[in-house]
Amino acid sequence: MKIILRIGVLSLLIGGVLSCKMLEPENDAHNTFDRVYNDPAFAEGLLLRAYTLIPTNSYTFDDVATDDAVTNDRVNNFMRMATGEWTARFNPQNMWDNANAAIMYINQFLTVVDVVPWKKTNPEVAQLYARRFKGESYALRALFKYYLLRNHGGVDAGGNLLGIPIYNQFLEDRDDFSLPRVSFAESVQSIYDDINEALKYTPMDFANISSLSQLEGTPYSDVTSVQNYNDVFGEFPQQRITGRHVLALRSKVALLAASPAFNLQNDINLWVNAANSAATVLEGIGGLSGLHPKGHLFYLKEQVDEADITTGDRLDLGEILWRRPITTDRDRETQNFPPTLYGTGRINPTQNLVDAFPMANGYPISHPASGFDAANPYAGRDPRLSHYIVYNGSTLRNTSINTSLNGGDNGIDALPTSTRTGYYLKKLLREDVNVNPSSPSNQKHFNTHIRYTEIFLNYAEAANEAWGPDGTGTIGYSARDVIAAIRKRAGITQPDAYLASVQTQEDFRELIRNERRLELCFEGFRFWDVRRWKLDLSTPARGVKISNGTYDYFTVEPRSYDNSFMHYGPIPDREITKFQLVQNKGWN
Repeated sequence: MKIILRIGVLSLLIGGVLSCKMLEPENDAHNTFDRVYNDPAFAEGLLLRAYTLIPTNSYTFDDVATDDAVTNDRVNNFMRMATGEWTARFNPQNMWDNANAAIMYINQFLTVVDVVPWKKTNPEVAQLYARRFKGESYALRALFKYYLLRNHGGVDAGGNLLGIPIYNQFLEDRDDFSLPRVSFAESVQSIYDDINEALKYTPMDFANISSLSQLEGTPYSDVTSVQNYNDVFGEFPQQRITGRHVLALRSKVALLAASPAFNLQNDINLWVNAANSAATVLEGIGGLSGLHPKGHLFYLKEQVDEADITTGDRLDLGEILWRRPITTDRDRETQNFPPTLYGTGRINPTQNLVDAFPMANGYPISHPASGFDAANPYAGRDPRLSHYIVYNGSTLRNTSINTSLNGGDNGIDALPTSTRTGYYLKKLLREDVNVNPSSPSNQKHFNTHIRYTEIFLNYAEAANEAWGPDGTGTIGYSARDVIAAIRKRAGITQPDAYLASVQTQEDFRELIRNERRLELCFEGFRFWDVRRWKLDLSTPARGVKISNGTYDYFTVEPRSYDNSFMHYGPIPDREITKFQLVQNKGWN
């Protein structure tokens, strides 16, 4: 018996009415797959379903499985994972089902995209739609392969660096899914192949044109009508994937491939490729000059209003490379405001993360020149600390938050919804939201797929490994230039004496990694960054108990990861059983 999709793709799309021929009702007006050949909206549903499966559609807050945070939700799956339950059978970071489902939707869509009557009355528009949708399909397939590779690529028991099975065709039989894992390098190349194919079709941006001359040198220089182009590639399909997003994805893939966990021979050329890939993206915003002055505060009212493409200049926030649509709600605040502000205080930043923020003068708090005062530990710190984390004495919604042992409901461990570390989350939240059930109010938010700050940090990391702190290759700016700009934007006192003092590649590597930790905290990076860097995974999450001016630092929660194999995620156990795939080392 043929299975249309092992992972239930079409059954999800059209209500499960497809089955074996002998079971299909005849002439009862039910939907069948043949409808895609006559109904463009129905056909596009295959592609749109893949969009709904993008992992970054929402924030996972898997930071609570790292040294950056814990949660007060005692049944949280990431908490269970971090404290010893992570196995090939229980894996909250499993991307296998989600990503392969999306890939099958895309592969099925690619089998029909050229024959769907996208615009019966205008052949050129119909052809443009087909080309655009092809580009989106290849781009999305590359994206899902990337997440599969990041979450499941790894070294087997024999020391071989393996990737993923490559599914580039729509598969009808269950047995067709029994393809073996190819090498990591072959997996990377498969992603690059899809990226290159996508770039044949995708414009850099969706925007109206006023003259066909604007299409010279693009994949659409053969278009004969401005109106036809605008009908397909104009302002309407915002938040759909474009060539600019594809280039950013290439930067992410190149950085992964160059990282210590996967660059086992420390091939310098992989770092050069990663630096150049990031620089290509940054060229589109003028290089270093394109760093948005308030990009690190992208979630606040001023920046969210600037990002609203339905008003004003109809341009997105300059910090945002790709994001989800703006919504109006109070979900994040409900989950994360402290109890006295009617929140459930879910995400609790750790002392580990707080200690990573330097002083305002740029020096780490452990440095003799920092001026750090252990009796007043939050004074004179990097301004990002107060932007991202609520600490004892912080003001949130015009309310002083007391996290001390005698701090009332907001105090450490006072309630099931109180902080476990002595800290609450502030990043990504808006203080003009009111969670009080007697007078609630919502505000605009959006989730990000890719920010330009990530790409700047990708460049800095790769450039330092390729050319050292001050080398530029052919780019024109160095890793030091990028980190200097990011720290200046953050409010580090200028001139940045500490930055100037860091001279070796090794020391600069640590500085870059720390800046990445701060800038991208709570956006889903830390869990995989520490793995691709091959860092110690077992550092426990720490907190602080404050009483009568005394700061007592303590271990809140262990991080029960085995450094001998847990830098790589497992292949799901059932896939090993069903298809005899090779498992990554240690995941028995």
